[in-house]
Amino acid sequence: MFDAEAPRRLARELRHAPDRLLHGWRRADLKRRLRARPPASVLFVCHGNICRSPFAEVLARRLLAERRAGIGLCSAGFFGPGRPAPETAIEAARAHGVDLGPHRSQLLTPALVRGADLILVMDARQRTAVAAQFGRHGPDVAVLGDLDPERVTRRAIRDPVEQPREVFDASYARIARCVRALVEAIAPQA
Repeated sequence: MFDAEAPRRLARELRHAPDRLLHGWRRADLKRRLRARPPASVLFVCHGNICRSPFAEVLARRLLAERRAGIGLCSAGFFGPGRPAPETAIEAARAHGVDLGPHRSQLLTPALVRGADLILVMDARQRTAVAAQFGRHGPDVAVLGDLDPERVTRRAIRDPVEQPREVFDASYARIARCVRALVEAIAPQA
């Protein structure tokens, strides 16, 4: 019997094969660069700045404060300033000790991009967009998912907006792993 989904599954597997195969190398390279030159400021970027990047910012702020590391942090998105995080995002973030209630989205601007030593995006398309729109590229713009200490099937951190709570939980768990790896690389415990 013919499995109509098989060609699509195979295409997805092949499309994301580089993500799986290069993850260990990308992770080691990014950690090496962060340790060699820790950033004084980090900008987290996602599509709308209402779910992923604000969660990463607030969690990083808390973890770096615990280590008394004075690193500037902010987050922004490509559109829609002034929007609050969705209620599902707020609830899911709370499970990680992160309060997104006060958050309002911020538009990614040239000043924010210029002011960041390190820009962490949620997927490779956003990395390309930062380069195209703001002229910022190279080693100071990285995909946050490259820091994941676990094996990955995809480089991108899934956008949970308008998805069920389980998707938020999975995305936030992955972001938390990546942010912990970031903090360990740029502000190791003495």
